[in-house]
Amino acid sequence: MKPDLLLPASPIVRPDKDRFLNEENPFEGMMSRFDRAAELLDLEPGIYKVLRHPEKQIITSVPVMLDSGEVEVFTGIRVLYNTSRGPAKGGIRFDLNVSLDEVTALAAWMTWKCAVVNIPFGGAKGGVICDPLKMSIGELERLTRRYTTSIIQTLGPDSDVPAPDVNTNERVMAWIMDTYSMRVGHTVTSVVTGKPVEMGGSLGRREATGRGCMLVTKEALAHLGMPMKGTSVVIQGFGNVGSVAAQLLQKEGCKIIGISDRTGGFLNAKGIDVDDAIAYVQEHRSLEGYKKGDAVTNEQLLTTQVDVLLPAALENVITTKNAAQIKAKVICEGANGPTTAAADAILDAKGIFVIPDILANAGGVTVSYFEWVQDRGGYFWTEKRVNESLQEIMERSFHAVLDLSKQHKVNMRTAAYMLAISRVATVHRLRGIYA
Repeated sequence: MKPDLLLPASPIVRPDKDRFLNEENPFEGMMSRFDRAAELLDLEPGIYKVLRHPEKQIITSVPVMLDSGEVEVFTGIRVLYNTSRGPAKGGIRFDLNVSLDEVTALAAWMTWKCAVVNIPFGGAKGGVICDPLKMSIGELERLTRRYTTSIIQTLGPDSDVPAPDVNTNERVMAWIMDTYSMRVGHTVTSVVTGKPVEMGGSLGRREATGRGCMLVTKEALAHLGMPMKGTSVVIQGFGNVGSVAAQLLQKEGCKIIGISDRTGGFLNAKGIDVDDAIAYVQEHRSLEGYKKGDAVTNEQLLTTQVDVLLPAALENVITTKNAAQIKAKVICEGANGPTTAAADAILDAKGIFVIPDILANAGGVTVSYFEWVQDRGGYFWTEKRVNESLQEIMERSFHAVLDLSKQHKVNMRTAAYMLAISRVATVHRLRGIYA
């Protein structure tokens, strides 16, 4: 899959990609994988340089009047990594751990993710450094609207389309859409995705990321000659992605033997009733105190003897510290960046089949694309059509990555990066550099 070069290639001078100065720095990890794929593609130096840098990084102050009458100033970030294939697409998170490095890495991942499933978006990400659990609904609304106003010059259906992420949801997207619409003077539903269905959201959007994880896991098991029925699964993270993936995998015949959230995990070798666990979380707001399994830590859960491990929580949960103890045969990365770059070689040496995040969790952005299309056309699909279209794209993308993996004798992550980078690079060659 060596690309056609418009200019003679000269050697690329790259950073030492084998050194991990900070294993848990998400941007360094993403770039080390990018470098490996770029080298295998024999990417020409000019395009290499372009793809290694984000197009735009915004850091803005977000002053908010608190309920107490005091003013607090938060820091907001929005990164547009690459928009050569279409409008920037990426979520907004509210979290104390938001940083420029993290947001930039996530924006790059979104770029590759959209390219892997071949939808016409570029990559973006945003966030506000705050603790939303300590803020009232009114404070969150004022924070959202002020943050939206501070980045509004980048927003728009043709330029930058946000979505929910960590600690944001449909309501936050509704506030963003309303703020943008009030500024331009008319309702613009397609400026965000992940909205309530009543105001232009898509059926099937909430379940899309978890459904995508189920679909690629099913394809991976078929490739490996493992039946769905009776396959044991452990899921770290029991939020929207993890709980939906657990529910759908169980319906396909898998046995969910372990689940967890931020409060800890539970194992039950006989299988966990996922619907019962979801009902418990809805009542108690977490898995804490759940009685239908043996309590374990999240660290213990990751190293359980199991067929499929599905990390669906946060970044950097599989590292050089625990990768050698992972006993799963398949890892489906439901979260963004759950495995550090330095841990990849350890998992490879153990023969673990990893479905990388930029493929595994692309169901969410795929249905976000469907939502954007529906909003722009003013015609809305049935949930059946949404799910069937998602299945077609996820299965096709899985096999495109698998075929490339076999062709170049590389793991699925490297193959996914090669496929994504080649698609983005091709558009840059065709468009050229605007002078």
